[in-house]
Amino acid sequence: MRVAFKTACVLVLVMIVLIVARPGSGFAAPGSDYISMSGWDFKWAQQKDAADLRAIEAPDAGWKRLNSLKNLPTRDQDTADAWYKTVLPELKSSPSALLLKKVYGQHIIIYLDQRKVYEQTRSYMYDANKILLPLSPGDMGKTLRIQVQAEKDRIGIAGDVLTGDYQMLLKKFVKSNLDDLILGSSMVFVGLVMLIVALFMRKGQLISWLTLTLILLSIGAIILTYSPLLYSLYNGYGQIILIVFDVALLSLLPALTFYFEKTVGAGYMQIIRHFRKFQIFYSLVCLSFMVVNLLLNDRIFDLYYLLSVKILGYLIILQIILVVVSSIGYAVKGNRNALIFTSGFVVFGLTVLIEMISFIVSSGKYELYWWKWGVLGFALALIAVLGQKFTENHRQILMYSKELEMFNMELQRSEKMEIISDLAASVAHEVRNPLQVTRGFLQLLLEKSIHKDREYLTLALKELDRASGIITDFLTFAKPEIDQVQLLELADEFRHIEGILIPLANFQGSKITSRIPKDLYIEGNSSKFKQAFINIIKNSIEALREEGQVHIWAYTEQDEVVIHIQDNGEGMEPSEVSRLGEPYFSNKTKGTGLGLMVTFRIIEVMKGNMKFLSEKGVGTEVIVRFPAVIQEDPI
Repeated sequence: MRVAFKTACVLVLVMIVLIVARPGSGFAAPGSDYISMSGWDFKWAQQKDAADLRAIEAPDAGWKRLNSLKNLPTRDQDTADAWYKTVLPELKSSPSALLLKKVYGQHIIIYLDQRKVYEQTRSYMYDANKILLPLSPGDMGKTLRIQVQAEKDRIGIAGDVLTGDYQMLLKKFVKSNLDDLILGSSMVFVGLVMLIVALFMRKGQLISWLTLTLILLSIGAIILTYSPLLYSLYNGYGQIILIVFDVALLSLLPALTFYFEKTVGAGYMQIIRHFRKFQIFYSLVCLSFMVVNLLLNDRIFDLYYLLSVKILGYLIILQIILVVVSSIGYAVKGNRNALIFTSGFVVFGLTVLIEMISFIVSSGKYELYWWKWGVLGFALALIAVLGQKFTENHRQILMYSKELEMFNMELQRSEKMEIISDLAASVAHEVRNPLQVTRGFLQLLLEKSIHKDREYLTLALKELDRASGIITDFLTFAKPEIDQVQLLELADEFRHIEGILIPLANFQGSKITSRIPKDLYIEGNSSKFKQAFINIIKNSIEALREEGQVHIWAYTEQDEVVIHIQDNGEGMEPSEVSRLGEPYFSNKTKGTGLGLMVTFRIIEVMKGNMKFLSEKGVGTEVIVRFPAVIQEDPI
């Protein structure tokens, strides 16, 4: 999964490099290879006069001189055609060409003097055109007339009209919208790659992945099908291209809201979820009207245009506001996905918001352009959000795996302890009585023995006492229940423990220091508590080297009493630490491991827990935690 995410990021980065590193696009300032034509005249005319060029050129025809072609004319009649004319300048190269980078209309006719040299008719409602017209040197000085008919309010020529070398203008013709082709096709390609990767994904991640795939495919399709170049190159498929655009847009909007809902949240009072359901319903309504309009040959186009353009424009603005406000709210609460989503969506959302407002204010005359660059940053943010989500899922899986491993180890340990507990309970009772009888007879023999036999009898008694101690440990482990629970004051308990162990430490040339404040209370059994901590501290003393030290301190932390026992002895390897408390595991030559095993059980019964920190050659620290008991002051 991480490989797929990295692949998608690399593809998007390659896309950025291609766009940034490609040769200069658009229409550069005029140079030696082409010039911008000037001296244009303009007029409105009725369609019935279009076939009679003499009527168009009559003295009272109403031609007006234009200062520039930057602004579209304001249409004064629904049935009026826009006419432009000028005189072709000197054509220095052969072959030459005329390039009109933006002409808005469904039916366009170009005349050179009285001869028709170009005609394009579109039966579908896409009015942006890009025209490259070949010329010859003999066309110099001829009158160029351009007739434009349109179903929409916007009509006419926008921007410069260039003339010059054919090859140079052909490059400009292609490069002017090459960024649309690169950006759109790259998005589609990344979406298709993600679609293939989806075949190998788990169900838990599949929905978010497929939603992002649909978003990228829709964005890529919108960029490609919005570009005028595609309609200029494939004019015969214009209706199909428009259908793809509408389907992609109506799929993108609810998919984007759904992706936000899945990766960030459903918003305040589930508003994002409710809006997404409404979007799905509205998109289905628009698609239904699109199908009906196609079957009726655009007879209800005005109604479909109202639903899919004007009203949808307001819904897009509402969607942007909802998502931006919700993402900011989640980001303030510390949601990392919302922060990433917001960073990408703010740029994209503000760009689209400004352009949609401009489009609505201009009654559809404004041509959307900058939104596609906001899309680039937004797509990266979407991929980053999904990558962050996958990373978080991977981290949780690792955490759950570690917890599962810990639980399995704890379960195995519990099973071992249960087996040993049952074994200890049965064996200890059966063995203790014969041992006591044997010890009694040995003591009688010791009293009557001569000096030579006394040494062996004494050794036998010591070994019997050691065996009895092991049996006692078994019984303590098998039945660790604490019958008498009382309030223990730690300072008092450790005072008795130190009194027992300080002589042992001094005998080995080491020392014990402690810092146990008063008024630290826990509940438990005093004798069991002393037994457990004597075992811990005794192990620390035995691990010390010359002039070693054991330091004991305690404090309260939240609702717990924490006790630290730290030595600078031999220390242990991590593999040894992990086995502490197992039966018959010990670092001592004659150790059985039962003492520490009993210690674990006592602390466990007293509702505490014990943790070992050790480093070989540095020392060991034991951290024991008990629930704290708050001792109220007497009134």
